[in-house]
Amino acid sequence: MKAFIRIFAAALLLLCIVSTLSLLAQTQTISDDPYIWLEERDGDKALEWVRSHDEATLNEFKNDSNFAVFQTQALAILDAKDRIPYVSIMGEYLYNFWQDADHVRGIWRRTTLSEFAKPNPQWETVLDIDSLNRLEGQSWVYKGASVLPPQYTKALVSLSPGGQDAVCVREFDLKTKSFVSNGFSLPEAKSSIAWCDDNTVVVGTDFGPGSLTSSEYPRISKLWKRGTPITEAQTLLEGDESDVSVDGWVGFRPEGNVFRIQRGTSFWESKNWIVGDNLERVGIPLPDDAEINGFFKGYIIAMLYSDWLGVPEGSVIALKIADIKSANLVSKVEVIFKPAEKNTVTGISMTKDYLLVSILRNVRGRILYYTVEDSGLYFHSETLTNNVWISGEIDLPEYGSVGVATAGDFSNMIMVTFQDYLSPTRLYLLDDPKSQPKEIKALPALFDATDLQITQGQAKSKDGTMIPYFLVSSKNLKLDGNNPTLLYGYGGFRSSQTPYYSGIIGKLWLERGGVYAVANIRGGGEFGPQWHRAALMENRQKAFDDFIAVGEDLIARKITSSAHLGIMGGSNGGILVGAAFTQRPELFNAVVCVVPLLDMIRYTKLPPGASWIGEYGDPDSADARSYIEKYSPYQNIKAGVKYPQILFVTSTRDDRVHPGHARKTAANMEAFGNKIYFYEETEGGHGAAADNTQRAELYAIEYTYLWKMLGR
Repeated sequence: MKAFIRIFAAALLLLCIVSTLSLLAQTQTISDDPYIWLEERDGDKALEWVRSHDEATLNEFKNDSNFAVFQTQALAILDAKDRIPYVSIMGEYLYNFWQDADHVRGIWRRTTLSEFAKPNPQWETVLDIDSLNRLEGQSWVYKGASVLPPQYTKALVSLSPGGQDAVCVREFDLKTKSFVSNGFSLPEAKSSIAWCDDNTVVVGTDFGPGSLTSSEYPRISKLWKRGTPITEAQTLLEGDESDVSVDGWVGFRPEGNVFRIQRGTSFWESKNWIVGDNLERVGIPLPDDAEINGFFKGYIIAMLYSDWLGVPEGSVIALKIADIKSANLVSKVEVIFKPAEKNTVTGISMTKDYLLVSILRNVRGRILYYTVEDSGLYFHSETLTNNVWISGEIDLPEYGSVGVATAGDFSNMIMVTFQDYLSPTRLYLLDDPKSQPKEIKALPALFDATDLQITQGQAKSKDGTMIPYFLVSSKNLKLDGNNPTLLYGYGGFRSSQTPYYSGIIGKLWLERGGVYAVANIRGGGEFGPQWHRAALMENRQKAFDDFIAVGEDLIARKITSSAHLGIMGGSNGGILVGAAFTQRPELFNAVVCVVPLLDMIRYTKLPPGASWIGEYGDPDSADARSYIEKYSPYQNIKAGVKYPQILFVTSTRDDRVHPGHARKTAANMEAFGNKIYFYEETEGGHGAAADNTQRAELYAIEYTYLWKMLGR
């Protein structure tokens, strides 16, 4: 017996030692990280480092003859009066937020449809952010407004100090065009708030200790009545600290409102309930990874991201709210859209009587519409299987990107856009989706595209998968390997990279002889859920392999060479270009790394990083850490390796991706003797700029750098 006890004790001691060593291994990067102090967003030492690097970068680029030209050209494009003013349909008015040289932080304004259709419509200012800043001595950045249907006279306006995601919320009266005294108001936080009725909102915010998730989003959702302190708001739902967030909203519809509440258990999964008149909750029996797009004519409309009840992933389905308690859901689920090969849904919108489904066919956009009649939903399928009927497709140009610019639940009028890399954006008005589109606005040509063309190429990735990419170049492109080429990518979060018209890229890059390529790599949503899932978590390396393969293909085709090839990516794209230049430093001569994630071992420690575990995996887990540490750019910078002279761009006020990622990686590269460029804007949040002047300076920095590194 004593021998057994000794053996057991020895085993227990060994287990403790192994556990301790494991814990030490997981925390080693913290104690051994010489640049951890750069994670102190507003630390004196960190900000002094930022100021010195900003100054050095600006001084070098401002002495370049391109800088002033690029800054002037970019600002002219951003401040142009003939830009398309995109609007939201709200009752009798069309609302728009506008920034230009006279309205640096912008104005929220409105007009009527008849006035909007004129070449130079007259606008009524609703809220002037610049005037508000002068009055209150603040640096507010407008972050949107939630307006109460169907009267549209009350709004919840979100204002951010400096442009970060955390906002202050204040109730606004659209009749008097003034903030409501003693109205609904929330202090600075990453809140969620939505109207229930004139005197009630559903709110999630920082209610005090324990009210936030580990991602620093609301963990508790409450019902808040007008005239009562928020401390008396009634709790509707509480999630776990490990959840991403908890929130609720009401779908306002002519046929009746629907109150939904959601608990986001991960970035890609959630549990949902419909809330009844007595606040009782009824679970919505959909898979946790399904995306609920809204409510329409008594149906729940959702997109499937995994096979369910015989319906394939990528399908759009309808389930009657009256049937959510049914024991036989198989017979109740109605398939609206079933994708064919290389087809995928990119968006779902609703009008009073129509459901709009935006799709990609081989990365080219179309918009389908459906309606409900007594016989039920009319359906459309790219595969036209039995018992499926087509409803219709909006008549738009064939090749390019299309999108629903505005649609409202209480009208059938919609506006849609068409654009590609060389065709200035056009805005079309339709009285209803069945009507012929009428062009009412068009962006003027912002650069000379006479000699330019758009083509599509394919690159074979490391595992043999063919990766498509767009290429914008001269029609008379010389295949001599000397063309300055910029390759852009993202590769995550189901984000599809589709053709779009950019005056900045056109004027500062294409018009001067540059070649522009956009890679449709895995991790995005271009070809449905499987395309995204193929680069999730332990498969992340595939996105990097795809991007590198496109770069190699551009070189193999002699479109460019390593000396003239640059890459650009931001946010998740920052990991992409970070992994690309650490894994293949000889392949690129320029890297623009914008508001990037780079330290993937510590990303969950920098809020709201924990919310992305469903995309990348948890580095505190041994399994996930084993694959994350292989590609994490910050940890994979090595001594003795010649890297490109990277340009890092970030923002002090970015509370989505912490500026510490860019700061630490830049400092680490410098310590190994690498020349880098670093620029951190003090405002702007995740967009790295709060107004057009800041944006123009940022574009001037980026394109001056690119021509300096890649020019002939």
